[in-house]
Amino acid sequence: MVETGTNANNEQHTDRSSIPTRSFITHLSMDESQVSGDGTRLLETNQTCEGQEDASHSEFLRQFMKTSGPPQIITVCLLISLALGSTIGVVPAVVEDRYARLKHGYDGEASCLDIPKVERPNECLFGNEDAQNSAAISGFIANSLTFATSSLIGSISDERGRVGIMRIGVGLSLLAPLNLVLMQLYPNIDPFLYYASHAISGAISWMAVALSAISDVMPPVWRAPSFGLVLAGFSMGFAVSPILAVFMSHLAISMFSLIILIAGFVFVCFYMPETLSSEAARKAKLNRFAEMSVIESEFDMWKYYAMRPINDLLILNRNKLFRLMSALAFFSGCVGSADLALFIYYVEENLGFNAKDIAMLFLMRGLSGIFVQTVILKPLNSFIGERRVIMFAFSVGALHNYLYGIASSKRMFFIASTIATFTSMSFPTISAIKANNVDEIEQGRIQGTMFVFGSGLILPKPLAAFLDMAHQMCNIKF
Repeated sequence: MVETGTNANNEQHTDRSSIPTRSFITHLSMDESQVSGDGTRLLETNQTCEGQEDASHSEFLRQFMKTSGPPQIITVCLLISLALGSTIGVVPAVVEDRYARLKHGYDGEASCLDIPKVERPNECLFGNEDAQNSAAISGFIANSLTFATSSLIGSISDERGRVGIMRIGVGLSLLAPLNLVLMQLYPNIDPFLYYASHAISGAISWMAVALSAISDVMPPVWRAPSFGLVLAGFSMGFAVSPILAVFMSHLAISMFSLIILIAGFVFVCFYMPETLSSEAARKAKLNRFAEMSVIESEFDMWKYYAMRPINDLLILNRNKLFRLMSALAFFSGCVGSADLALFIYYVEENLGFNAKDIAMLFLMRGLSGIFVQTVILKPLNSFIGERRVIMFAFSVGALHNYLYGIASSKRMFFIASTIATFTSMSFPTISAIKANNVDEIEQGRIQGTMFVFGSGLILPKPLAAFLDMAHQMCNIKF
């Protein structure tokens, strides 16, 4: 059952003889006997996938590692997180100092962040504000590009394969680290190039395509823990990488990051297998050709291609479950985007974090994330089901963001950041639910579309401005 681009917002699906009918599965309901009006079957946890739910955790890990595709995706995630995480504390220091010198006339010998906060000149404070503004704008543009292209890219990957798109996406991720290195080699280069290249990388969401690749080869009941292992790969890279910044100079660690990303790009180009079957690609093409059957003129053709990204997005309006998952992913992404974009700037400026503190923070958070995704998620998902996993993750998310808001010391921020890793269980669980409720020919489309709503399409800067205003009015240390 698939929808055409012209009726994607309807609750009814159009039957096609060339596409097999399937029963969709989720654990969101405790009512076993009902089939909802939109065709989504709501089952108990122990009814899914012919008893595979009872498989041991070690059996799942063995199957995951033996399957062609998932181990390679974990390797790419590890390399990219290692590269990006190693510079996560370098970028604010380099950019703040550069803005202070180029735009505000700072000419001191010491870098801005090397000066104690109470003695820091106004030029450095203005440079920090410029850096936060640039990071917020860059993140918003990247997310806007993701919004405009992610569903289309996912749909294209359903027809053309996953690997080629992943190569382009990882290739684009090389631009920002390259400009970070050039910015330190040439003192007159404006940080604009770094943030512009970061924004451009949002045009190709390789992460959504990677999740689609895992959905291609892993059984539905194991998709949530499989997606969790992807996050564990990221956590491992981010846990180790900031430690390197303690022992290496800013330029050295930036060059290390660039080299690791190049290695990841080479790995994707030569060692990443194609997970999309030729039969699934053929069915996806037949489905698209069926959508184009109503085209009678060149104008209709241009209209179809112009509206295709919007029509792909309308898969989220297919039924009540998809609308609910979209809302959950959206609100979670909004909060996560603001945290990711600005919290490093915040802790350095307001809590006095240095490179060693940031390294320890990411080490604790990374190790905790690995434990949550590899040890807790699979048994918890089997025991209480996906609905309660999401409820638990969002409850913990509310708690850790509250602790962020009242944190007045490094210790409290460390505690809140460690607790935050339990919130990350919502991402693989939501990804698994949406993957289990579409046909194999729509895995790229649904992952790309839902990734849009998980990318936080709200400007982090207005949120930061609101917190700063609240701090000034209420004298609360956010």
